[in-house]
Amino acid sequence: MIKHASTSYTIILISVLVIYLLINLVVGLWTSKKQAQIDKAEGKGFINNYFIGGRSMGGLVLAMTLIATFTSASSFIGGPGVASAKGLVWVYLSMIQVPTAFIILGILGKKFAIISRKTNAVTITDYLRARYKSTPVVIISSVCLVLFFIAQMMSQFLGGAILFQTITGLSYIYGLILFGIVVIIYTTIGGFKAVVTTDTIQGLVMVLGAIILIVTIVTQAGGFDAMTAKLQEVTPNYADITSGGTTAKAYVMSFWVLVGIGVLGLPQTAVRGMGFKDTKSLHNAIIYGTIVVGFLMLVMHISGVFAPAVIDTAALDSTDYVVPKIMLQYMHPVVAGLFIAAPLAAIMSTVSSLLILASAAIVKDIYLNYIVKDEKKSLPQFSKKISNISMFTTLIIGLIVMVFVIKPPSAIVWINLFAMGGLECAFFCPILFGLYWKKANALGSVMSSILGVAAFLFISSWNTGHPEAVISLFGTSPIVPSILISIAAFVIFSLIGKKPDQETLDLFYPEQA
Repeated sequence: MIKHASTSYTIILISVLVIYLLINLVVGLWTSKKQAQIDKAEGKGFINNYFIGGRSMGGLVLAMTLIATFTSASSFIGGPGVASAKGLVWVYLSMIQVPTAFIILGILGKKFAIISRKTNAVTITDYLRARYKSTPVVIISSVCLVLFFIAQMMSQFLGGAILFQTITGLSYIYGLILFGIVVIIYTTIGGFKAVVTTDTIQGLVMVLGAIILIVTIVTQAGGFDAMTAKLQEVTPNYADITSGGTTAKAYVMSFWVLVGIGVLGLPQTAVRGMGFKDTKSLHNAIIYGTIVVGFLMLVMHISGVFAPAVIDTAALDSTDYVVPKIMLQYMHPVVAGLFIAAPLAAIMSTVSSLLILASAAIVKDIYLNYIVKDEKKSLPQFSKKISNISMFTTLIIGLIVMVFVIKPPSAIVWINLFAMGGLECAFFCPILFGLYWKKANALGSVMSSILGVAAFLFISSWNTGHPEAVISLFGTSPIVPSILISIAAFVIFSLIGKKPDQETLDLFYPEQA
């Protein structure tokens, strides 16, 4: 356990946080209203504005929203905590994420933008529907998206709860109410434009928070020489690539799949390829995104490695408490408030992105496509009805997640990685192969998602329940065999299934027509 802050310290710190949260709320709602006015003047409807922000993102905004969505509570709380126990091996692992922006925007960006504009797609499932023309593809994708997003959002709320509980000594439910309600309100009312605008603010705050943390640790340790000497004493294996034999090299390398090329299968990041303004914005975002992700991952995780030099990590209930402990013990309340704003920013940006996409999966992909009748869509009052339904759906999903974490599980980083793995098994092949392989079809997409996710769930649960009989592929994480099964299923069943029609081929591969 850790000692809680004094009342005055807590009041100052919470005041800084409340001001920050209110700024996000005001800015998000204002920019969303402004974008809605622009879209109305240009004849764009509610759906285009609420779920894709009018496709108006510039380079900096695109980079920051990608970073803020991809980074999360696990990057600021869970990851550094694990690094404090595992050492530099966790830094090597985290740095696999550096080319994330390049991978996503370089491989998906331009082609995704062209296709989404041709088909008027505003969600990943819209794209899958246009590519595969299959109801099962849409239903399965939407269900996987909502379920794994809920798991991922749970890890975010848990991260914020631990922060609040640590600094105040009060129940973390108060923390859920503080930032949970704010993020749900501005996402519910503001939509995609509010999300990406506040993501830009939050991306900059995360950079500031990372700098504050590492400077605090090095300063309190008495400089680099004193710090490394202390680390050699308390964690002699911190520089070992296998963390004293507890982390297999194959396991580390397998993260190239989970947080490297596998990010192409994350709907919350892939959808960013639909919303940018022009090619120049895309190219700038690749540069900005790569630099900022690299900085954040290096600084945050190496701060975790350095942490045992200034605190007794063995005395903590969980590695998730490492970063909050440093903040509480060494930072001025105003500085601490600014630092806490960084992981809260990560939580808010990730949750807001997941919320808007989960809402879209239910309203846009299922309700509009398969429930409401076509004749009703042309009625004058229908746009207002969709607006209300979308906001209500976003609100309900957010509240459901908050309820789930009233009695939360532990280990933020593992919950987040589990949700990432499930999403990648469901979407990696349908997204990537659909863009670049002419023979990709609905049967391949359906079987790839079903078998890939089933394999991932089985292997992950088996490894948890039977540690003495781990299912693995040469010591890799469960994502490797699961994604290979997903790819094999996609290829085999695409070759067996019905070929795409000529209209689809002309739309997606005009250069080969």
